[in-house]
Amino acid sequence: MDVLTITELNLYIKGIVERDAVLQNVTVKGEISNFKHHSSGHLYLSLKDNGGVIRAVMFRFAAGKLRFRPENGMQVVVSGKVSVYERDGQYQIYIDEMMPDGVGALYVAYEQLKAQLAEEGLFSEQYKKPIPKYPETIGIVTSPTGAAIRDILNILKRRFPYTKVYLYPALVQGEGAKESIVRGLRFFDGKVDTVITGRGGGSIEDLWAFNEEAVARQIFAMKTPVISAVGHETDFTIADFVADKRVPTPSAAAEIAVPSGADLQKFLKMVDGRLYTALFGQLERCQKNLQVLREKEVLKNPLAVYNVKRMQIDSFSTQLENSYTKKIHGAKEQFVKHVAKLDALSPLKILKRGYSVVEDDRGNPVSSVSVFDIGSRVYVTMADGKLGCDVTEITESEKSGEV
Repeated sequence: MDVLTITELNLYIKGIVERDAVLQNVTVKGEISNFKHHSSGHLYLSLKDNGGVIRAVMFRFAAGKLRFRPENGMQVVVSGKVSVYERDGQYQIYIDEMMPDGVGALYVAYEQLKAQLAEEGLFSEQYKKPIPKYPETIGIVTSPTGAAIRDILNILKRRFPYTKVYLYPALVQGEGAKESIVRGLRFFDGKVDTVITGRGGGSIEDLWAFNEEAVARQIFAMKTPVISAVGHETDFTIADFVADKRVPTPSAAAEIAVPSGADLQKFLKMVDGRLYTALFGQLERCQKNLQVLREKEVLKNPLAVYNVKRMQIDSFSTQLENSYTKKIHGAKEQFVKHVAKLDALSPLKILKRGYSVVEDDRGNPVSSVSVFDIGSRVYVTMADGKLGCDVTEITESEKSGEV
């Protein structure tokens, strides 16, 4: 009996498994667990149901085609082959394709990206930029051959032919579409007043370029306002949520991107009428004021008005003069009275009546003999002059204070 090594046994089992036609093309469904997205790009996971578990691996090349992110707890349907990993002696499914169980992969990818970007705030109203009312330039990122560009150009020309329109011919479907749209958005950013990006209607696969994360993040990063115009009435693309304005069709984008020239002309005509009415009313008021001024006496007979004013000035002068004379006369009378009072109180009057003023040798008035000694110098002021005397005798009154 031959003795096998473990490796030889595992290889033998692997050969049996790989020769089984059923095991080389299996489709199974189960719940993902133990999921790991390796830095190499490979996906490692387990699939389980109520009765069992099987390991699985999806190599980078196949994993790169997935439209959604596998997660623990997700129910999926996978297709591939069963083989044995001889190093561990375990069989596992090598997955070629994976689909969410019950819903499409695109729908799952859409919901996952939508939730992620919403959590990051890319849909928030606070970041929405206003669409200019009167744009001078508009950039359009779409297919140059589709019906969308024809509809946009026709409506822009009809509504507001004064705006310059530029087209960036982009792929809007299939391989390379998301890169083409991103390049178009970057090309117009900061160079035009408004950017319109979109396409006509189609299936979710046809519209998928506008659900790509790269397109969404480029729209969010734009300095120029962006209108998303993907042709679908009820459903939204990721681009619709991120854009500054969402419209259901390319035609609707053209409608809101520019004002109506006809409506603007009506508005300007109305404003013109209001200005005319206002100016005409102002002119009438000025004419009436001018007529009132013409009727004024000062303009019709300025000399008469001058004479009246002159008479008023003469009257005011006379009143002023009379008032001045009266005040001067009264002041003179008051002055004479005060002079008379002062004259009556004058010391000179007293001296003329025989009285005199006695001062010491320092010129201080003296009213008592007690301040003098025999030989002191005394000055006596009389009405007509002053005497310098020496004290030779002092006689005090018998009563204190008596003069």
